[in-house]
Amino acid sequence: MNQPLRVRYAPSPTGHLHIGGARTALFDYLLARRFGGAFVVRFEDTDQTRHKESGIEDQLNGLKWLGLEWDESVDIGGPYGPYRQMERLDIYRTYLDQLVQSGHAYHCYCSEEDLEQERAEQEASGEMGGYSGRCRNLTPEQVAAYQAEGRKPSTRFRVPEDRIIGFEDRVREHVEFESNGIGDFIIARADGIPTYNFAVIIDDHLMKINLVIRGEEHLSNTPRQILMYEALGLPVPEFAHLALILNQDRKKMSKRDESIIQFIEQYKELGYLPEAVVNFIALLGWSPGGEEEIFTKDELIAQFDLDRVSKSPAVFDMDKLNWMNNHYLKKAPLERVVALSLPHLQKAGLIQGDLDEAGQAWVSALVGLNQERMRYAAEIVELAGIFFKEELVIDEEAAAVLKEEHVPVVLANFLQQVEQAEAFTVEAMPALLKQVQKDTGFKGKQLFMSIRSALTGQVHGPDLNVSLYLLGKEKVISRLRNLL
Repeated sequence: MNQPLRVRYAPSPTGHLHIGGARTALFDYLLARRFGGAFVVRFEDTDQTRHKESGIEDQLNGLKWLGLEWDESVDIGGPYGPYRQMERLDIYRTYLDQLVQSGHAYHCYCSEEDLEQERAEQEASGEMGGYSGRCRNLTPEQVAAYQAEGRKPSTRFRVPEDRIIGFEDRVREHVEFESNGIGDFIIARADGIPTYNFAVIIDDHLMKINLVIRGEEHLSNTPRQILMYEALGLPVPEFAHLALILNQDRKKMSKRDESIIQFIEQYKELGYLPEAVVNFIALLGWSPGGEEEIFTKDELIAQFDLDRVSKSPAVFDMDKLNWMNNHYLKKAPLERVVALSLPHLQKAGLIQGDLDEAGQAWVSALVGLNQERMRYAAEIVELAGIFFKEELVIDEEAAAVLKEEHVPVVLANFLQQVEQAEAFTVEAMPALLKQVQKDTGFKGKQLFMSIRSALTGQVHGPDLNVSLYLLGKEKVISRLRNLL
């Protein structure tokens, strides 16, 4: 490629950033950054029935959270704007007129009823579906008659017959289509607004996009677009069609699939780290070559290439994503994990109002205690449940421990130490426990497992000193008295 690389992410503004769109945008971004190119974000908003006013902002916010900075878009402008299709209608009309005048396109006066009847007749006779071309060669008299009826025409592209349309795909290698299976397709509706297939080639040409990365669902659009590039005498960009993302059952992912979190906004709300999500998405179809799976964004930029993108579908594994996010959470500064976790504690009603210094220290200790186990920040509510419940729930293993003969002796002595303690801090706990050992002669599992089982209802758990501090003096005394 002689020209500087220019790639684009061009979603319809119909909602939040989906995982499939995020992967396309990420691959665009990584290539642009690796090869010193430009990453363009534009919006295909000609389908006004699906358009959402917040859609553009939602998409940009999703990209921004992932850390995918763009070089040109609606918010910062650029040399090839506007970056919304509905603001480019005059541009499209010029090229539409050119296609009609050259005979590569024509006006079609078929109503929706006409087309529906045609489809029904084809189905009844067992013919292959598709537009028959009934308006391909209208006489001036027929055109005048349609116009007298008040019909407004759409514009169709005249697909040449008996052509093989082939191209080299950067992922799928050589791909071919027969033109006879395409049929004349609409490139502008009766209201003059262009359809996706037409508007996209004009935008890509004028914005100097020379590599188009998109999902394989667009593969069948490619021959249509190549034909239009040729008809207009425009250079054809390179294409790279990414394989599907499958769910964990290896079936095509649908937006109703609840086994997968599908929108980037949801990951943000649940307290995933963007760098973990980026790392995970990068591996959906791309292989770095070695065994390593953890990459910073800079490392991804340095290594990413389409040559290692697979033709086979990628499987979205939530367990792997959770493992990866846990890896990043464990390495993150505690303050950052606290900031992600606190809103979830507040939303669950476990933390009320503004925190004073002691409250902030308590929450930091709570999050720090669970940081190694958290897969995402929202899990803090479940992980920290034992510190908020008034009634202690004792599991089977802990119940068995509490039946052992030495337990009442240990608990009674520990209760005495707690009641007499002036300070009930993390730092004070080792001395209290040591005194129990000295007084009772019990140590190790007999000491620590007895106290943990009595106060948390579980045999195993995180650091006991921190756990006792988080439970607080009053709750520890209350639980010990209840058991004794």
